[in-house]
Amino acid sequence: MKRKFLEDFGIEKEAIDKIMAENESDINTIKAEQESLKKQLEAVHQQLAERDSQLEELKKNSGDNTELKAQLETLQAENKAAKQKYEQDMKNLKLDTAIQLAIGETAQDMDLVAGLVDKSKLILSEDGKVTGIEEQLKTLKETKSFLFKQEIKQPQIKGSTPLSGTGTPAAKKPSEMTYSELCAYLEANPEASIE
Repeated sequence: MKRKFLEDFGIEKEAIDKIMAENESDINTIKAEQESLKKQLEAVHQQLAERDSQLEELKKNSGDNTELKAQLETLQAENKAAKQKYEQDMKNLKLDTAIQLAIGETAQDMDLVAGLVDKSKLILSEDGKVTGIEEQLKTLKETKSFLFKQEIKQPQIKGSTPLSGTGTPAAKKPSEMTYSELCAYLEANPEASIE
């Protein structure tokens, strides 16, 4: 979404900033999910290629029955280990993605803060939700606040009420005016001060 699109509707700058920030947050979430799915797909393709090569090897060596059984048992054990490794890698990937999304743009160095999160205390549910991140981040923000960006509050600038008068602003500084110009200016602007 382009800022100009919102400006054309006459929306105030502050509201546009909030809309753009929320939009960016949504985009970052979708990008993280897409990256996670991409990595999962690459891992699956790699496993399929390994299994295909194993099957081809079996076809070539299908001579002796006992030898074939031993190869099958070996391959089954390797496949089981590969499956467990894949599942662990996917769990770690989901946890890493969830941690990065939870940290967002609040950290000075996302990798450093993510490295301080204890993954063994996180719980990954069946539906992919991760619990325990928010508590750890809250503790980190309290104990190591220097790792996080501080919110800079914009100071409230209160102006004064303008002088009431029908006068016009001076074209020159009072110190640069002639006596007659200064008299005319003060007559038109009785509340003006000369500095």
